[in-house]
Amino acid sequence: MSAGTVAVVVTEEIGVPSWDLYELSIPCTVFGKPQPDLADPWYHLRLCGTGAGPEAGDGAADGHGLSLRTRYGLDDLVGADTVIVPSVPDPCVEEGRPLPRELIRALRRAHDAGARMVSLCTGAFALAEAGLLDGRRATAHWIHTAQLAERYPKVQVDASVLYVDDGDVLTSAGLTAGLDLCLHLVRRDLGAHVANQLARRMVVPAHRPGGQAQFIELSVPASDDAGLAPVLEWARANLDRSLTVADLARRAAMSPRTFYRRLQAATGTTPLQWLLDQRLGRARSLLESTDLPIEKVGELSGLGTANNLRHHFLRHLGVSPGDYRRAFPGARTTGRDRTRV
Repeated sequence: MSAGTVAVVVTEEIGVPSWDLYELSIPCTVFGKPQPDLADPWYHLRLCGTGAGPEAGDGAADGHGLSLRTRYGLDDLVGADTVIVPSVPDPCVEEGRPLPRELIRALRRAHDAGARMVSLCTGAFALAEAGLLDGRRATAHWIHTAQLAERYPKVQVDASVLYVDDGDVLTSAGLTAGLDLCLHLVRRDLGAHVANQLARRMVVPAHRPGGQAQFIELSVPASDDAGLAPVLEWARANLDRSLTVADLARRAAMSPRTFYRRLQAATGTTPLQWLLDQRLGRARSLLESTDLPIEKVGELSGLGTANNLRHHFLRHLGVSPGDYRRAFPGARTTGRDRTRV
């Protein structure tokens, strides 16, 4: 087990948006502060700048960013044991602005030289542009996974996980999931005990249950079929009942076959899947907003027993109802369903 050199790419040095500092700070905190009582030597950290700044009209260029001075450049990625891309500029994701070719070439050279390649959040776009994710399973912040999959069809994008360890290439979801991945790297390099002790010092769990699917909002798909709206609203208000496709079709004054076809055209999913999504959404809302017993949550959401609720949460969200509730410790009403208020 050894630590080695970690090179962190600073994709912007002039006018760095303040919101990008979070991902940048994660590897700096994990790998940059010596922990001689845990492992000696600890990691050697390099911050490697690209020399790039914002273009005219960017928010960061208008006074909303910071300037950083790095000791190392892109050539210093080669020779590092681990290379981390914490994020890329927002315009490169949202507007398709090309990433610096010098960065892409440097990432390829570092990989060819044997470096372990890591991305946090939108940093996956840089690894994908370099071709390092082709044919591999990867992830990014769930807000951007659809864009990643569309722009790089050779990448097997998984929006449900906190991070993906594919051996020499690792990717994480957004924000705090980057910390999960960095602690995972410490666990791989220096063992579970060191990673657990480091997590305690950072006042975070050494390992979080579930994936980022539990944080994705289950929205109601837009529908141009106004004739379905009343029955769908009725169904959402009566999820605690035993509802069937035949029940909904009868209420909509349609045959089951016609109802199936129109709902699928309007929402992009089948009636049974739509019902399950609504029930999961209601259960999630109840777990977040009330302290109702798990059995009652299952009953009010129409998912049945506590065991059945647990089955669906583990299958679709990757986390148990209890762990889901603990992940959202906001204010809750006592013994009352405030989602109906």
